[in-house]
Amino acid sequence: MSSPPSTAEPEYLDVGTGTESRRIAMRILPAAGGSSLPAFVWLGGYRSDMAGTKAVELERHAEKTGAACIRFDYSGHGVSGGAFADGTISRWLEESLAIIDRADPQRIILVGSSMGGWIALRLIAELRARGEGRRIAGLVLIAPAPDFTSELIEPNLTDAERTSLAERGYFEEPTPYGPDPNIYTARLIEDGRDNRVLQGVIETGCPVHILQGMQDPDVPYGHALKLMEHLPSDDVVMTLVRDGDHRLSRPEDIERMLAAVDGMVTS
Repeated sequence: MSSPPSTAEPEYLDVGTGTESRRIAMRILPAAGGSSLPAFVWLGGYRSDMAGTKAVELERHAEKTGAACIRFDYSGHGVSGGAFADGTISRWLEESLAIIDRADPQRIILVGSSMGGWIALRLIAELRARGEGRRIAGLVLIAPAPDFTSELIEPNLTDAERTSLAERGYFEEPTPYGPDPNIYTARLIEDGRDNRVLQGVIETGCPVHILQGMQDPDVPYGHALKLMEHLPSDDVVMTLVRDGDHRLSRPEDIERMLAAVDGMVTS
């Protein structure tokens, strides 16, 4: 009998070299014998980890259906090594690619939550550039936050936050999701500009399902609608949850996520 997903011992993969080396924790559930289903790949949000409710439930669903499941912690998150303050979209993208290369599934369904939606879109672009676009069977985005640094943070910076960025290289912001404040670094914001995806047509080459809460205080649902406008050539479905928040972790929200994943399997 396999260990419960939330307590299974992680494996580790070293990513980067020299001073950029960091140890990334991952949990890879292998597919059931004979299964040809795409592997589910979880891409978490800013300061979230692979032990979160949605990630664990995705793995439980994979185990139930016989699919493989890949989940991991970005550097500076969860049980991975590396300093959170060193994190950037480019850095976390590099780690995501390294984990997928290590697991090497034939086909994948990417499930990205919040910032993980941005990572997922960049990941698809990188795989397509490598000629591996056909590996992507589907994309499920939960409260996606592509370009959040330039679209949602920079335009709303206060004078005090701009001063803190200039003088200390970061600023802090209270969060309702835990006792410690969010930290946004100048390095993250500058790197975010280099990874923007809402600059033109986004081509994923796969079906896309977006789940978005209309009561989301962090990523307004108008941001998801803007993303949809940049996906004109894809088969895109958007589910707006009238009373949904940013996390979308209630039982009914989990059901929506798993139904969206199942839709990718059968499409």
